[in-house]
Amino acid sequence: MRAARLIKMVLLLQSRREMTARQLADELEVSERTVARDVLALSEAGVPVYADRGRAGGYRLMGGYRTRLTGMGRSEAEALFLSGVPSALRDLGLDDAASAARLKVSAALDPSLRDVHDSTAQRFHLDAPGWWQAPETPALLPALADAVWSDRPVRVRYRRKETEVERELEPHGLVLKAGQWYLAARVVADGDARRDTAEGPAQDAASDSRWRVYRVDRFTEITVRDTHFTRDADFDLAAFWTERAAAFARSLLRTEVTLRLSPAGTRRLRHVTSRAAADEALAAGTADEQGRTTVTLRVEDEEVGYEQLLTLGPECEVLAPPSLRARFAEAAPRTVSGSRSHRRACPRTAPRRCSARRRARSRPRR
Repeated sequence: MRAARLIKMVLLLQSRREMTARQLADELEVSERTVARDVLALSEAGVPVYADRGRAGGYRLMGGYRTRLTGMGRSEAEALFLSGVPSALRDLGLDDAASAARLKVSAALDPSLRDVHDSTAQRFHLDAPGWWQAPETPALLPALADAVWSDRPVRVRYRRKETEVERELEPHGLVLKAGQWYLAARVVADGDARRDTAEGPAQDAASDSRWRVYRVDRFTEITVRDTHFTRDADFDLAAFWTERAAAFARSLLRTEVTLRLSPAGTRRLRHVTSRAAADEALAAGTADEQGRTTVTLRVEDEEVGYEQLLTLGPECEVLAPPSLRARFAEAAPRTVSGSRSHRRACPRTAPRRCSARRRARSRPRR
């Protein structure tokens, strides 16, 4: 355990040049006192770790020291080969580079681990696009990826409803979601930038209006500038996407319906509609003496709500809006009538045969 921690400390200092005791403690999940003891152990082992004193001080490796640690366990090698997304690398034009990197890693592995790449590929595979969606790589994605890598602004034209709009963007990151590529970018202020709307997950009105999310397949033209922009040091792509994706999902739920649910309907609600919307509705619901729960549920629209809630059958009573309640009242007799017609069309011959057999067995033998 300690040996692994010491190796990780050396690799951290090698990659970041200098770190404070607090930063090392956070990364290694130990106390600052443990960090000091580990640094002393590394020094005694011949690793040139130097400590700068003072409030702004920290630890660093002296003289451009580089470790030649190449030991890698099987689980580490398997995790490394699992970390890539083949379709994403191919879309970004990095499949050749990724293949070369895998070969180099394989060559550096212990001979007993040379089979890791093949064995991992035969056990795990990621197919990012959804069902019935042919994966298509946007033609302008490689150029946009180059701009993201090099922090270069781009001038773009993209489709917005029935028109095309031009924007100057500072591309900060790309996201692959269910086979669809999205760009997270900061809009360079221009005449009508504030009238721009997101081409992907919706924007939170309370957030910085300069940040946008665009679907890459809606770009019709991209011009990469020769200049560089200053990347926002506080930008966290994963956190940004999580926030905007959640806002997008919430924005789709524009209609509220009031329901009275039986205990069975309460349990099944999460399985027929948005889980987040169901959890929110149930948390604020009120129960009556019969154990039924009245909730206000957000759905995309009445048509979607009708299709989703109809599967709950008698476990759900729609109270509002009146138009949706009327649709359910109209559907109920048809459902009962259809069930009766089905019973008439399918006579119960099997029970009759069973009764005939019982009567035959009960007759006395001669």
